[in-house]
Amino acid sequence: MLKNILQSSLFKITSLNSMSVLLKIGIGLVTSKLLAVFVGPSGIALVGNLRNFISSLEGISTLGFQNGIVKYVAENKDDNNQLKKIISTVFFSLLFVGFFLSGFLFFFADYWCFKILGNNDEYLIVFKALALALPWYSISIFLASVLNGKGRFKKVIWINSIGNVIGLILSLVLILQFRTLGALLSIVISPALLFFVTFYYINKEIPFWNSVRIRYFDFHFILKMASYSVMVLVSAVFGPLVFLAIRTNLIQSIGIEQAGFWETMMRISTYYLLFVSTILSVYFLPKLVESKNNLETKKVFWSFYKNIIPLFVVGVTLIYFARFFIVQLLFTDEFLPVTTLFFWQIVGDVLKVASLILGFQFFAKKLTVPFVLTELLSLTTLYFSSKYLITVFGVEGVVIAHALTYFVYLTVLVVYFRKSLF
Repeated sequence: MLKNILQSSLFKITSLNSMSVLLKIGIGLVTSKLLAVFVGPSGIALVGNLRNFISSLEGISTLGFQNGIVKYVAENKDDNNQLKKIISTVFFSLLFVGFFLSGFLFFFADYWCFKILGNNDEYLIVFKALALALPWYSISIFLASVLNGKGRFKKVIWINSIGNVIGLILSLVLILQFRTLGALLSIVISPALLFFVTFYYINKEIPFWNSVRIRYFDFHFILKMASYSVMVLVSAVFGPLVFLAIRTNLIQSIGIEQAGFWETMMRISTYYLLFVSTILSVYFLPKLVESKNNLETKKVFWSFYKNIIPLFVVGVTLIYFARFFIVQLLFTDEFLPVTTLFFWQIVGDVLKVASLILGFQFFAKKLTVPFVLTELLSLTTLYFSSKYLITVFGVEGVVIAHALTYFVYLTVLVVYFRKSLF
């Protein structure tokens, strides 16, 4: 049995993915320490605002096509003519949207700077740099999605690993040189540089430039992808807006430092969630796409619950007991109040991870309306519960709201997918 486990594709991909995530976490240790020492809680709050804004832009600039690309490439990976249609159609669409958004960002940079980072004219260059970087970033996401759809999981993981190293080097140079401005610039520039890495790998897999021709453009394929666009754009636009609103409420209610503590907790959470989110994207999503009935879907669901969830629970339990050490290692003693946020954040993250595999079924089977309704339900629950709980528990109210939101979300998804689960 041990031999079968060690030779299974899930074990091999999970092991490589774990190494990639460990690399990213190791890099995160360095960048987090840099941010803590040179930027402080208030600067980290600004970094959080910019990350939310870029997440929203990412969804719009890619038209929410990522999961759709994975699905249709997976279904047509042996049909060269269909692949050319998919690649050409998406490439030219993203190129057009990318240049349009770049112009909008560049010429209205002062407006976006004020809305996202406040009255700080010194950060104007961040948005002009973002305008120039955006098209490269969106195309690199598209190319990685093509590789993912073709089942080249290892290449996708290598791309992520190389991207993390590039991000570290850039962060080191810019944060040491420009402090908060450097931190913001590194967030903007690093993803765009990933284009060159992704292009190298895609070109080894398929003759990319031979596959991109305007005559292959198929408008009907855009219509087929529309449901995926709606699903991703709902998350990409409304999700960051909710987090921006919560952070603004925290700043106005209890101060920018408290908002920085919450952003710090979110940063730590993001690191350990990478183990699950990456393996879901590169391994389980294509499996859900290929499953043809409830029985096959059930096998995918329970493979996740039996193999991934127990490991995750053990991992976050260890993280909880090591929370003081983690905060002091990653940040400074100034950030010790973050330790009070761990319990409810971890409870919420366990519920979140349990619901993620079910949520991916919406994308795998193009269940647009149920996805939009459940997503809006979770975002509404998070916003209003956090707004109320902040008045009662302060910054801890946000993480309690996080746990409550994913309890509600998981319950709804279990009821909806009960036939595939049981």
